[in-house]
Amino acid sequence: MTHAATAVPAAPKSAAQATVPARAPLLSVNNIEVVYNDVILVLRGLSLEVPEGEIVALLGANGAGKSTTLKAISGLLKTEDGEVTRGDITFAGERINGIDPDAIVRRGIFQVMEGRRIIGDMTCQENLRLGAFTRSDGAVKNDIDMVYHYFPRLKERTGLAGYLSGGEQQMLAIGRAMMARPKLILMDEPSMGLSPLMVKEVFSIIQRINRDLGVTILLVEQNARMALQAAVRGYIMESGKVVLDGTAEDLKNNEDVKEFYLGGGNEERKSFKNLKSFKRRKRWI
Repeated sequence: MTHAATAVPAAPKSAAQATVPARAPLLSVNNIEVVYNDVILVLRGLSLEVPEGEIVALLGANGAGKSTTLKAISGLLKTEDGEVTRGDITFAGERINGIDPDAIVRRGIFQVMEGRRIIGDMTCQENLRLGAFTRSDGAVKNDIDMVYHYFPRLKERTGLAGYLSGGEQQMLAIGRAMMARPKLILMDEPSMGLSPLMVKEVFSIIQRINRDLGVTILLVEQNARMALQAAVRGYIMESGKVVLDGTAEDLKNNEDVKEFYLGGGNEERKSFKNLKSFKRRKRWI
C-alpha cells in the first residue's frame, strides 16, 4: 500500500502527486453535524474523503472546526460534551460514529493530539508502550525498534519524556501512534511551537511513514504551505464546513488559497480584513 510522496520543499514533486490517481476512500465523512453541550453547532454538514494510502490536508483558520472534525472521527467528542448529531462516518466500509475511542483505535485509527499530550513523568519507551495498549501480540519490542529507526534521537533519550524538547516530544507523539499499527493517523497541528528547521524534519518523517509503511494520514495544519507540499489533496474549512477542495497542486495554484493561506495572490490589498471578508462571502459561502 505504499505510494510515492513528495519530499521536503526543496525536492521535486513526485509522480504520484502529479497524476493523483483515483483511490478508494478509507475514510468517509458524510454530511455530519457536531453539537457541543446540546446547543453549540460547530460542524454544519461537513463531508470529506480520505483515500487509502494518501496524505490529505485539512486547512482553515482557527475556529473553523478542524480539530472538532478529528475528534468526531476518533470518538473523542464525548470527553468535551460533544456529539455527532447528524450524518455518518465510515472507516473501511463500516460506520464508526458513536462507538468508543478504544474501539476506534482497535479498528485502525489513532489521533496525534494538538499539543502532543505525551506523559511527562514517563520515559520515552514507556510512552511508546502506551501506544500499543490495544495490542496483544508479541511484536511490541520490534515495533519500538522500528520507531527508533525513524526517530533515532528518541533512543538516546533515556530520561523522563517531560524533559524532551518540543520537537522531540512531537516525534514521540508520532512514534506512540505508530505503536498502535494504525491504518489511519489523524495529526492535529504537528508543527505547532516548532522551529522552521524542526518543522521540515517532522514533515519529512511524516512523508516517510506514509511512503514506507503505507499509513494513510489526515493532516490538520496551520502551516498551509508545508501541508500542501506533503499532501496529495486537501480540503479548506470555514465556519464548520468545507468550502473548497481539490488536489494539493490545484489548491496551491488557487488565487484565493494563495492570498488567504499562502501569503501570495495577484491583487494588491488596501485592507486585508475587508477584502478577505468580502471575497470569502462572495466566492465560497
